[in-house]
This record gives sequence, C-alpha cells and structure tokens, in this order.
Amino acid sequence: MLPINLLVELGILSLVLMLTRFAALGRKLAVTTLVLLALAASSPLGNLLLYPLESRFPPWDASRGAPDGIIVLGGSVDTDLSAAHRTPVVSHAADRLLAAAELARRYPNARIVFTGGTANLVSTESREADYSAPILEGLGIPRERLILERDSRNTWENAIFTKQLVAQKPGERWLLVTSAFHMPRSMGIFRTAEFDVEAYPVDWRMGGRDDLFTFTRVSGDGLARVDVAVREWIGLLTYRVMGRTGELLPGPGKD
Repeated sequence: MLPINLLVELGILSLVLMLTRFAALGRKLAVTTLVLLALAASSPLGNLLLYPLESRFPPWDASRGAPDGIIVLGGSVDTDLSAAHRTPVVSHAADRLLAAAELARRYPNARIVFTGGTANLVSTESREADYSAPILEGLGIPRERLILERDSRNTWENAIFTKQLVAQKPGERWLLVTSAFHMPRSMGIFRTAEFDVEAYPVDWRMGGRDDLFTFTRVSGDGLARVDVAVREWIGLLTYRVMGRTGELLPGPGKD
C-alpha cells in the first residue's frame, strides 16, 4: 500500500472513530495522520528515500564504445488512457523514450528493443509497446529498427521475455534504459535472468546530494517522491525475498 493511500485511509478511520465511543483514539489518530502527511508532503523524507536508489548507478560511460543493443523498459505510457483516447498518452517517465531516441541516433547500428505489455491484473488487449512504437517513430527511430516485446507485465518478465526475444550473443553489449530510481532493481533482475546489460539511468526525481535535506514547497511533489520511493523499496524487498535479485540493493558490481 502506498503512503498517500494509507494516510487517506487512516484519516477516514479517525473520523469514523470520532463518531463512536473511541472518539479519543480517533482524535489521536487524526493528529498522527496529519503529522505524517505533513512529513511526507513537505519534509526531505522523499529525497532521503530516493537518493540511495537514484545514486546507486552512475551515468553510462560512452567511452567504452558503441553498444550492440538498447533495451527500453516500459512505464511511460498509460495504456488505459491511450486506449480510451485512441492515441498514445505519456503519463510519466517520458525520459525513457527520449533517451531511446537519442541513443538510436547516436548509435545507428544498435538494435532497439522496447519491452512493455500491461500491468493490469485483468487481461486487456492494450499493450504499452503498441502505443510506444509510434512515439519512438515520431522521435526519429525507423519502424524496422524497433523490436517490440508486448507481453511482459512486470520487470521480471521484461528481462525474461527480452532475453528470449533477442538471444544475446557472447560479447554483445546491451544498454538498459530506465528511471534512475528503478535501476537497482532492474539491474538485479537482469543479472538473475543471466542477461548481461549496462545501466543507462534517466528520469531523475531529485538533483543529488545537495537536495537531501531540502524541504519541498509544493506538497504534491513531496508526496509523489515518497510514493515512488516507498513503492520501489517495497519492490526491492519483495523481489529479493522471491529470489529474483541477488541482493537487496544491487549496485554497479556483480551480485
């Protein structure tokens, strides 16, 4: 459960309790909820949770030479809204798509793979890869260069299905493009899947160490950072317990 959802539910529960013989408990819970909400919205909490994730992998070193392939993880396009409006709708993490276009121009011989199906629990015909393809074409990548993986529902399946699709040859170098906060979990998963990739982080949500103790002036931004960070830490813990990563917080070295 994400922090903002939990705080809303605690707030509702406190109001309900105030109407019962547990009114005193309800008032205490309401005060606690407001304090937690203020911390999440305005304090450096989100930055403190995000920094270990976003700083884990450094920017990719282009001096090593051209890659053989570029893998772009889904997560930018809202498939439900895209289906409703019959046009691609980018809801967040647009940097993943922009970086793919820039890398494709820089390395014209590299294979470009976009991997993303749908995260919906109920089966749907809407696939993120289908809506991302025209965006990438519009950014200058010819359709014949795109390899689309449209069946994955999560990062684990991104790795497994992409590995099967491209059949990486010994010595080939592949870049993995995803949000900086998502890179540790993604790299750990690809290593467990025995798909050797190099991290190409994008889509940072904070500036760096100087922002660690900065208070947020826009409450919505603070809540968003806390939600993103907590969700990712939960994902890291879950995938480690499931054996899909070799350590809790994968880093630049091998697991």
